[in-house]
Amino acid sequence: MATEEEFDDIYVTHYNKVFRLCRGYFCGDTALASDATQEIFLKVWENLDSFRNESSVSTWIYRITVNTCLLYLRKSSSRKEIRTDIMPQIVLETYSNEKEEKLQKMYQCIEKLQEVNRLIILMTLDSMTYPEISKVIGITEETLRVRIHRIKKSLIQCVQNEKI
Repeated sequence: MATEEEFDDIYVTHYNKVFRLCRGYFCGDTALASDATQEIFLKVWENLDSFRNESSVSTWIYRITVNTCLLYLRKSSSRKEIRTDIMPQIVLETYSNEKEEKLQKMYQCIEKLQEVNRLIILMTLDSMTYPEISKVIGITEETLRVRIHRIKKSLIQCVQNEKI
């Protein structure tokens, strides 16, 4: 049986990564990313006992994150209310206006990517290893490297041409 202490460790370790991934899916919308992140950790808590250690905890959490974000995008009208007082508090990252504007531009370009490519680049930006990403996506590392190269090229073109 999972303890509250184990969950707290997982929450503190993975919160910022999950939040950034959600923020990427929702084109920088921090409120929506925050809601989704809370729902994700509720799912982690509810299913922690059933985690079978067939992959790393971070890979498992990324799959939950991706599935939850995709569900949010498909069913934006159905959202659960979650009690946030049971979650440990995490300090959110803050950025300068210039950096925030650059991030917003990048998120807009990431939003234009195909669903799988969006997931790949968000995990890459979050410093996940290629073996971890290839497990989550279900492709070989060689194929992943080629896709990342193509994604980066298209993002560079998009950012250079994008006007906010």
